[in-house]
Amino acid sequence: MSINVERVIDINTNAERVLEGKRAMKFWKMNGAGNDFILINNIEEQLPSDKVPEMVRIICERHMSIGADGVMLIDKPSKDYEGKADYRMLFYNSDGSSGEMCGNGARCICRYGYETGLSGDIQKVETTAGLVTGKRIDERLYRVRLNDPGNYRFDEEVEAEGKSFVASYVELGSPGIPHIAVPMTNLKEIEKGELFRIGKSLRYNPTYPKGCNVNFYEIIGEDYLYERTYERGVEDFTYACGTGTGSVVTILALQGKVSGKNTRVDMRGGTLYIDVVRDENKVTDLYLTGPTNIVCKGEIFDEDLVI
Repeated sequence: MSINVERVIDINTNAERVLEGKRAMKFWKMNGAGNDFILINNIEEQLPSDKVPEMVRIICERHMSIGADGVMLIDKPSKDYEGKADYRMLFYNSDGSSGEMCGNGARCICRYGYETGLSGDIQKVETTAGLVTGKRIDERLYRVRLNDPGNYRFDEEVEAEGKSFVASYVELGSPGIPHIAVPMTNLKEIEKGELFRIGKSLRYNPTYPKGCNVNFYEIIGEDYLYERTYERGVEDFTYACGTGTGSVVTILALQGKVSGKNTRVDMRGGTLYIDVVRDENKVTDLYLTGPTNIVCKGEIFDEDLVI
């Protein structure tokens, strides 16, 4: 088969004309236990804030663009955090909505901060929900102190899909990230469509005015859980949810069902470990430990973007 060289040159020339004048953005693609994110250094990019939500929706769309559960912009600390934080994390869900914080995202952004020189072995990150401190354990393993849990409501009966479920509510940080923990027998065997419908119904249940992330869990051993999370903003199940995992273990530790010491939580994307530090019935510290993975680095040059 012969190749028409003139045709190839013409195609390349046309491609250059299409891309001419378009803005390319540098990015990292990372995941933490399968929870995947696009990271953009906004200290350098200076993206207009009114354009960011639409940009997020476009580049998070799998098959059509890079694809991710969310986008994190790295920015300078706000005035309230000058001298307290190394940098600021602006988190966006894949639907373009802003989020208070993300546990797995925080571990990824801590590694980004270390590897780009924005921070050292200890990372202090400003988030909408408050200051998050990270620690580099080794090349890929990072540990973060999650936002303080509060506003507990235990073992409430809620309705979804014509059935009754028991759910416990907790928020992390201020403003709080809303989570519910829902025990589910034989969680791994439940049909995907059924679990999706239940998760979506609970996520929008009027019992939770802010909406909520729905964390289904099953205790499968001593200090050992299996979990699936339906995330608001993604509006689907993700491979892992760091704040959700921390919320579930916090509730179970306060109820005496787990010790909260190096409690293992398996999810579709991998394994996370939670440590709950308590002072009687109050949680003073909540830690999330797990792997990070740098998938790729490059430039975003999506022709559907107008930035």
